[in-house]
Parts: sequence; C-alpha cells; structure tokens
Amino acid sequence: MINYIIRRVLYGVLILAGVNLVTFFLFFSVNTPDDMARMNIGGKRVTQELIDKWKVERGYDKPLYWNDKEQGTEKLTDTIFWERSVSLFTLHFGRADGESAGDIGHEVATRMWVSVQLAAPIFLLQVIASTSFALLLVMFRHTRFDLWGVVLCVLMLSVSSLFYIILGQFLFSRVLRLVPISGYASGLDAVRFLILPVLLSALARLGTESRLYRAMFLEEIGKDYVRTARAKGLSETVVMFRHVLRNALIPIITSAGSYLPYVFLGSLVFESFFGIPGLGAYVIEAISKQDFAIVRTMVFVGSVLAIVSYIMIDIAYTWADPRVRLT
Repeated sequence: MINYIIRRVLYGVLILAGVNLVTFFLFFSVNTPDDMARMNIGGKRVTQELIDKWKVERGYDKPLYWNDKEQGTEKLTDTIFWERSVSLFTLHFGRADGESAGDIGHEVATRMWVSVQLAAPIFLLQVIASTSFALLLVMFRHTRFDLWGVVLCVLMLSVSSLFYIILGQFLFSRVLRLVPISGYASGLDAVRFLILPVLLSALARLGTESRLYRAMFLEEIGKDYVRTARAKGLSETVVMFRHVLRNALIPIITSAGSYLPYVFLGSLVFESFFGIPGLGAYVIEAISKQDFAIVRTMVFVGSVLAIVSYIMIDIAYTWADPRVRLT
C-alpha cells in the first residue's frame, strides 16, 4: 500500500503541475498585468505611472514566462510564472491583487479552520442522515413509507439550496429567534452561528444522497448472500446493517468522498448568506473584486484537496472490503 500511495502522490504532483500551468496561461491570456492594474486602481482613466507603481508593488513588473535580460539559472526564477505559479507548490501564495488585501497565505490559514468547523459536521451529518434514511426506506420497501419517502426525496432534490437558506433564516432567526441570522464568533460561541447552516446544508443534500443510497441498497438485497443470511434466521435489522450496509460501503465511500473537497473548500452559497468568513466567502469576495491572485490560489488548493480525497477514498476501499488490494 505504501508504494501505491507514493505512486498516487507522484501522479498527483503531475496533475497539479498541469492544472497550475493551464490556470496560469488562461488567466494571463485573458488579462495582462496592465489590465489587472487598471481594474484594481480605478478603471481605464489611470496614468501609466500609477499602473507601473501597482505592478512593482505586486511583482507584475517582471517578464511573464522568460527573462531574456539574464543568462543562466535566473532566467526562469525571475519571472511572474515562477513567483506566482511555481511558488504555490511551496505554499507561498504571495500577496493579493486588491489594494486592501493582504497576504493570501495568512488568509487561507485563518479562514481554513473556519471552513473546517462548518465542513466537518456537515459531512458527517450528511453521510449519517442520508445512509440512515435510505436504510429505513429499504427496510420498509413496497410500503406507503417507502413511497412517500421517495416522493419527498424527489421534491427535496428539485428545490434549490437557496430555498432552504431563506426559509431557515426566516423561520429560525426571524420568527423563532433561536439562532443569529448571520455572522461568526470564535470559540464555543461559534456553535450558535454554525448550527443553522450545518443543518440546512445537510438537509439540502438529503434527498439526492438518500435516493442514491436507496438504489444501492436495493441492488444489494437481491443478492444470494442476503438470502443466505435470512435463511439462517437473522433479523431484518441485522441483515441490513451487518451485511447490506457493509457491502454497499464502496459506492457510498465513492459518492461521499468525491464531495469532500467541495465541502472543505467551504460552501460558497452558505458562507456568503450566513456571513461566515471561511474559504468559500473568500472566493466569492475575490471573484467580485476580480482578484485573480486569490482565485488562482484557491484553484490550486481545490486541486490539492481533490487529489488527497481520492487517495483517501482508495485507502478506505481496503477497510470496507478486505478483498481490495492496492498494488
């Protein structure tokens, strides 16, 4: 397994390099450093002196890919590509493009823990709630509970997450006044601000995940090992939880694990609506301000999370099914 993980990490580095190169090329083919300077300091009616000053402060006064003025090894290192793209692999994210924005690395490190406080309970609650509801539907299959449960899942997956946010804020914050409508506080006080977005986010995906898991469980209960377990006199609960659930874990792990990077990057919609200063809100702010340095950094961070999550999924396969061997 160690050799497999090392090989996957090396593949991941190559993928990161490709994503990084394509992202850098796309960003700078659309906007030149002069265009970025104009957007950040006042549009088109700015002097060339102000543009040059902004480029010097941000490090955009250097050549884009190659420095013809130098000879030797500094031809590549003394470029925007090296300082703004290659440096991401050393977790040196540099400074944001905005006038009031600071060091990107400090912002990412600070906001990451806020997003984790929101993401971890969302992920756990989604998996537990969706799996439990799907198992209940299968246990009471061909009954009214199963019928109306499937109808409810279809209705829930047809509704936008914005509906849950607006309804939840109105009901629990405006009417019942149980939780704050938005904002964030550190320490234990964060629970009051995070409990509503956590519940609403889990509820928004309950229909989609439950319907998918129900289909997986229904496929398993028709197999021979389930009939054998029932023939031994095992109860339906034992059959469902000890046999069906265990054998359906691989598709569940795949589905849940593939969603993990998006959860830990922070929900763009939920963090923005609830005023939570996480990575999702950071991305929204950067896009609205056209801060390309932050957006490029978050694309890189998202790629790292995706690669790590897929490696974790492969490792989890060996735990779910001992027959799986990573070679």
